[in-house]
Amino acid sequence: MGRLDVAAAKRAYRKAEEVGDRREQARWANNVGDILKNHGEYVDALKWFRIDYDISVKYLPGKDLLPTCQSLGEIYLRLENFEEALIYQKKHLQLAEEANDTVEKQRACTQLGRTYHEMFLKSEDDCEAIQSAKKYFKKAMELAQILKEKPPPGESSGFLEEYINAHNNIGMLDLDLDNPEAARTILKKGLQICDEEEVREYDAARSRLHHNLGNVFMALRSWDEAKKHIEMDINICHKINHVQGEAKGYINLAELHNKTQKYIDALLCYGKASSLAKSMQDESALVEQIEHNTKIVKKSMKVMEELREEELMLKKLSAEMTDAKGTSEERKSMLQVNACLGSLIDKSSMVFAWLKHLQYSKRKKKISDELCDKEKLSDAFMIVGESYQNLRNFRKSLKWFIRSYEGHEAIGNLEGQALAKINIGNGLDCIGEWTGALQAYEEGYRIALKANLPSIQLSALEDIHYIHMMRFGNAQKASELKETIQNLKESEHAEKAECSTQDECSETDSEGHANVSNDRPNACSSPQTPNSLRSERLADLDEANDDVPLISFLQPGKRLFKRKQVSGKQDADTDQTKKDFSVVADSQQTVAGRKRIRVILSDDESETEYELGCPKDSSHKVLRQNEEVSEESMYFDGAINYTDNRAIQDNVEEGSCSYTPLHPIKVAPNVSNCRSLSNNIAVETTGRRKKGSQCDVGDSNGTSCKTGAALVNFHAYSKTEDRKIKIEIENEHIALDSCSHDDESVKVELTCLYYLQLPDDEKSKGLLPIIHHLEYGGRVLKPLELYAILRDSSENVVIEASVDGWVHKRLMKLYMDCCQSLSEKPSMKLLKKLYISEVEDDINVSECELQDISAAPLLCALHVHNIAMLDLSHNMLGNGTMEKLKQLFASSSQMYGALTLDLHCNRFGPTALFQICECPVLFTRLEVLNVSRNRLTDACGSYLSTIVKNCRALYSLNVEHCSLTSRTIQKVANALDSKSGLSQLCIGYNNPVSGSSIQNLLAKLATLSSFAELSMNGIKLSSQVVDSLYALVKTPSLSKLLVGSSGIGTDGAIKVTESLCYQKEETVKLDLSCCGLASSFFIKLNQDVTLTSSILEFNVGGNPITEEGISALGELLRNPCSNIKVLILSKCHLKLAGLLCIIQALSDNKNLEELNLSDNAKIEDETVFGQPVKERSVMVEQEHGTCKSVTSMDKEQELCETNMECDDLEVADSEDEQIEEGTATSSSLSLPRKNHIVKELSTALSMANQLKILDLSNNGFSVEALETLYMSWSSSSSRTGIAQRHVKEETVHFYVEGKMCCGVKSCCRKD
Repeated sequence: MGRLDVAAAKRAYRKAEEVGDRREQARWANNVGDILKNHGEYVDALKWFRIDYDISVKYLPGKDLLPTCQSLGEIYLRLENFEEALIYQKKHLQLAEEANDTVEKQRACTQLGRTYHEMFLKSEDDCEAIQSAKKYFKKAMELAQILKEKPPPGESSGFLEEYINAHNNIGMLDLDLDNPEAARTILKKGLQICDEEEVREYDAARSRLHHNLGNVFMALRSWDEAKKHIEMDINICHKINHVQGEAKGYINLAELHNKTQKYIDALLCYGKASSLAKSMQDESALVEQIEHNTKIVKKSMKVMEELREEELMLKKLSAEMTDAKGTSEERKSMLQVNACLGSLIDKSSMVFAWLKHLQYSKRKKKISDELCDKEKLSDAFMIVGESYQNLRNFRKSLKWFIRSYEGHEAIGNLEGQALAKINIGNGLDCIGEWTGALQAYEEGYRIALKANLPSIQLSALEDIHYIHMMRFGNAQKASELKETIQNLKESEHAEKAECSTQDECSETDSEGHANVSNDRPNACSSPQTPNSLRSERLADLDEANDDVPLISFLQPGKRLFKRKQVSGKQDADTDQTKKDFSVVADSQQTVAGRKRIRVILSDDESETEYELGCPKDSSHKVLRQNEEVSEESMYFDGAINYTDNRAIQDNVEEGSCSYTPLHPIKVAPNVSNCRSLSNNIAVETTGRRKKGSQCDVGDSNGTSCKTGAALVNFHAYSKTEDRKIKIEIENEHIALDSCSHDDESVKVELTCLYYLQLPDDEKSKGLLPIIHHLEYGGRVLKPLELYAILRDSSENVVIEASVDGWVHKRLMKLYMDCCQSLSEKPSMKLLKKLYISEVEDDINVSECELQDISAAPLLCALHVHNIAMLDLSHNMLGNGTMEKLKQLFASSSQMYGALTLDLHCNRFGPTALFQICECPVLFTRLEVLNVSRNRLTDACGSYLSTIVKNCRALYSLNVEHCSLTSRTIQKVANALDSKSGLSQLCIGYNNPVSGSSIQNLLAKLATLSSFAELSMNGIKLSSQVVDSLYALVKTPSLSKLLVGSSGIGTDGAIKVTESLCYQKEETVKLDLSCCGLASSFFIKLNQDVTLTSSILEFNVGGNPITEEGISALGELLRNPCSNIKVLILSKCHLKLAGLLCIIQALSDNKNLEELNLSDNAKIEDETVFGQPVKERSVMVEQEHGTCKSVTSMDKEQELCETNMECDDLEVADSEDEQIEEGTATSSSLSLPRKNHIVKELSTALSMANQLKILDLSNNGFSVEALETLYMSWSSSSSRTGIAQRHVKEETVHFYVEGKMCCGVKSCCRKD
C-alpha cells in the first residue's frame, strides 16, 4: 500500500470530481481512506472517509451509505473513539436491515461486536459491553452460516472468511470470559474449517485463529502449544505484510517468555514489536504499550534476582534453624525462616513462577505446623490453594481452600473465613460449578459484613455481580448489585479520606508500616489472601507479635477482568489493546548468601591477612550500601546478609518492623589502616550495573570487611616467594556453577577478578597469574573435588591457589583502558574469553551478551591490535557494530593476511553486509564469513553477490537460517565463476527456494576446482534437483554433503551415496537425516560395502528403521571394510532390541569412535527396571570413572525445580499423593526380560573397545540400569582409568577423557 497507490487513487478522485460523477467520487474517496487505513495513517484516513460520507449523504441513495458507514465505524474503532464508532456502526446495521441485506447485516454485527469487546477490555466494570459483544458476535455467526450455506446470487466468495472469522471472534470472547477450554474448542474448529476448505497457508483468517489460540494455550499453561501458534501467527503476518498483526504477534510471544521467566527473549521480542509499531504512523498507543511492557519485564528481572538472593538467605536460615533445634533460639529461627518464605512467595507470584510458589507455600505450611500457630497454618493452606489455582489444578486448590476455611473457623477468624469462602467460589467457578460458586461468594459477603470488613465485602460483591451477569445472564440482579458496589466504594473512599486526615501527623504509628506493600495480586489474577500475610515478617520476627490481628484492608477483587492484559485478534485487526501487565512492585532489597568469597594474599614475612585492605585486628565499621545482584553471576549471587552479624540480627529480631531499612552504625573508620575504595572497579557480569562494596559489621573477634556481589577487592598486592594465593570461600554458590563441569572455569574466574582489583600501576602491566592447581588441606584437588568440598562443608573453606607463572595479556589491558575512557563497565564474560585465548590474533568473544554499546570498548581496543579471527557469535549485536567493524578494518595497517569473521546468531540486518562491500581491504583478506541465524532476508542479495564476486580469498560462506529465498540464491549463483576459491557453502534452512535456483547453483559449484563442502539441510529437493546433485557429488574434491530433511527419499539417497563415494580417495561426511529412508537403503549399503568405505561421518538420524534395516546396519558395522568413524542413529525407532543389535555389532569394529543412539526407546513403553533416571540426578566424578550420586532433596521440591516451564507439571501433595519408590513407569516388558536386556547390553558395551563417545539419552533407562551399563563402559580395557560420564535427568553420555560429550552448539561446531 505504497504512496503510488495513494497518488493514483487521489488522481481518480479528482478526475471524478471534475466530471461530476458523485458515485465514483465517493468510491475513490473511500479507496484513498482504505489505503491510508491499512498503512496505519488513521487520522488522514478519517478525513477521506468523511469526504465519502458527506458526498453519499448529499447526493446518493441510502444503500450507498452502507460502505461509508462501515468505513467510518472501523476507523473510529481504530482511533478508540468508541462513541462515534457505535453511532456509525448502528446506522450501518439499521440501513442493512431496511435494505434486507444479509451480507451487510453480518458485517455490521461483527463490527458492533468488536467495538463492544474493545470497550469491555478498556473499561473497569462494563459488563453490559461484554454482553452486547456476545449478542452481536453470536448474531454475526448465525448470519455467516446462513450466507455460507446459501450465498446471495452473484456472490462467488461463499462467505467462508466471514464464517471462519465468526469462530475466531466467539473464541476470543470465551477467552476473555475465562472459558479457555471453550475458546480452544471453537478456535480449533475454525482451523479445521480452514483445512477442510483448503484456505491458503498464509491467510489472514488463519493468522487471527493462531493469534488467539496462542493466548488460549498461554491461559492453559501449555507453553509449547502457545509458542507454536504465536510463531505461526507472526510468520503469516510477515508473509502477507500485515505489520500491525506481526507486531501484536511479537507482543504475545514476549508475554509468553515473560510468563516462563525467559526475560532476555521477552525483551528481544518487544524490541522487534517496537520496530514494527514505529514503522506505522498512527500506532503511538501500541508503541507506548510496548515500552511500558518492556519496563515491566525489566522489573521482573530485578525481582527474579532478588528471589534468587532470598533463596540463598532461606538456605542459610534453614541451616541455622537446624542448628538451633532444642535451644532457646529455635522458635526465633523458625520465625525467621517463615518470614523469608513469605517474601519468596510474594516474589514468585510477581514473576508468575507458580511452581516455585507451590514449593515455598508447602514449606511454609510445614513450618507453620511446627510453630503450632493455627492462624499461620490456615493462612498457609490458603497460599497452597493459591498455587494450585494458578497451576490450574482446581480440584486441589479447592481442597486447600476448604481446609483454610475450616482452620479459620476453628479459631474464630472472620477475615480468614471470608477470604477462604471467596477463594472457594473462584475454584468452583473455574470448574463450572456456578451455583456453588455463587453460594460461596454470598457466604463470604455475609461473613465480611458481620466482621465489618468493607474491602472484602467489595471483593465478594464484585464476584457475585460477575456470576449473575456473566454466568447466569441475570441483568436485573447484576444492575442492583452494581449500584450496591458503587455505594460501598463511595463510603469506603470517604472513610479512607477521614482516616488519612486524622493520621497525617502520627509519625510513630505510620513508621512501622511505612514499607508494607499492598501490591499483592488481587482476586482478578489469583486467590485472595489475608493481609496479615503481607505484614507477616513484622509478626514473625518477634515472638511477642505472634497475636497481631489481621489487617482489614484488602484490594477489591476483579475476577471479571483478569484476562484484560491479553489482546485478541479480531476478524479485521483494529487496534492494539493495552496490556496492563501486573506492575512488579519495587520490593525492598532482601540480601542473602550463606558463604562469601575472600581472597587473601599471604606474605612469608608476615601472617597478616588483608580483607578489602582492612587489617584483621582493626575495629572500625564501614557503612553498608544497597546492592543489585546479577542473576547469572557465577560466584556472587549472595552478596550481603543482614544476618551475618549478630548485632544486626538482634536489631532485626527486636525491631517492630522488618520492612523499615536498618540504619547503618556510623563509626569513623581507621583511615591509617584502610585504603580508599575509590579505585574499585565494578564488574558488570551480565550487562547490569553493580554498586559499591559491602562491609559487614564485625564480630567479637574483630572486624570482617567483606566484598559485595560484584567485587573482590585487592588492596594489598604482592608476589610471594611460595607463589600461592590463599582463597577463603564462604559462599558455596560462588563456585558450584563454575566447577560443575571442571575446575578450569574456577581458576579463570579467580584470575580475572584478581586482575580487576589490582592497583592501576600493576594493572597497566597487563600481567595475570596462571593458576596451576588448587590445594586443600595440604593435598592437590582433583577435577571437580572443589564441588564436593563446598557442598559438604558447613564452615568456611580455605583453598590455596598455586601460581605457576605470569602471562601478559595485552588485549585485556587495552580493553580495560577503553572501558575506562568510554565509561563502560567491563564484562566479566568477555574478560574470561580474552584470558583463555591461546592465540593473540584470534579473538573469540562468543556468548558474552554484547550489545552495540557494550561491545564498543572491545572494538576500540582492536584498533591497535592485529586480527586473524574475530568471533562475535551468539551476542545481541546490530548494524551499528558492523559499521564500527568496517571503520576498524579500513583504518587498520594490517592490509594482508587471512581473516575469519564469525557473526552468526546476532541481530544483524541486510545492510550489515553492505559494510563489508564498502571495505576494500576485506576483499583481499576475508576468507571465512559466517552470518547464519541473522535475519538478512532477500534485501541482502546484491550485497551477498558482491561479496562472493569480489572477495577472491573467500573459501567459506555460511548463510543458513537467514530468511533467504530463491532470489538471493540465484544472485549468489550468478556471482560465482570458475576463478572463485569458494570451498564451503552452507545455505540450509532458507525457504522457499525453488528447484531452478538450486540447479543453477549446483551447476556453478560443479565448475569450481576446489569446492569441498555443501550444506543444504532443511531445503526440500525435487527429483530434478537430485539429478543435478549427482554431477556435483561426483567431483573428486567434494568431501562433505549435508542434505538432511531434504526429502530426497530412498532412491535419491542411494544414488547420492553411490555418486559421492564413487572412486573417492579421501573420506567424506554425509548427512541423510530425516530423509524418509527405507530399509532397502541400509540393505543396499550392506550389499555394496564399497559405498561406506569412504564415509567417515554418517548421519541417518530421524529415519525410522525396521528390524530388517537394523540387521543390515549391524552386518555393515561388523564388516572390516566399513570405515565409519561417527554414526548418528538418533530418533530411528530402534527400541531396546535395536540398541542391543547395534552395540553387539561393535565388538569386531575397529573404526567407530562416536555413536549416537538417543531417543530410540520410548520411556512409557520400555523403561528398564527401577526408577526412571529423571527422578535422580547424578554428578560426574572424573576419578577412575566412579560416580557419586547427589543427595536427593525432598521429592516435592525436586519435582518442582525440574522445570519451571513444564506443561501441567505439579508438585506431589505430601499428604495424599505419596511418591512410590522404585516403581517402573511401564510394565510392557517383564522384569526378568528387562534385566536380561540390560545384562546383554552391558556385555556388548564392554566389548566395544574402539568406542569413545556413546549417547544413550532419552531412552528411559533407570538409574540402576545406567549404573550397570557404566560399569561395563569403564571396565573395557581401552577405557580403563579414562572413562567419564555425563548423566543428568534424561541426558546420558558415556565418553573418555579428552573428548567433549556436549556443550558445543551445533551451529558452532568446526571440523
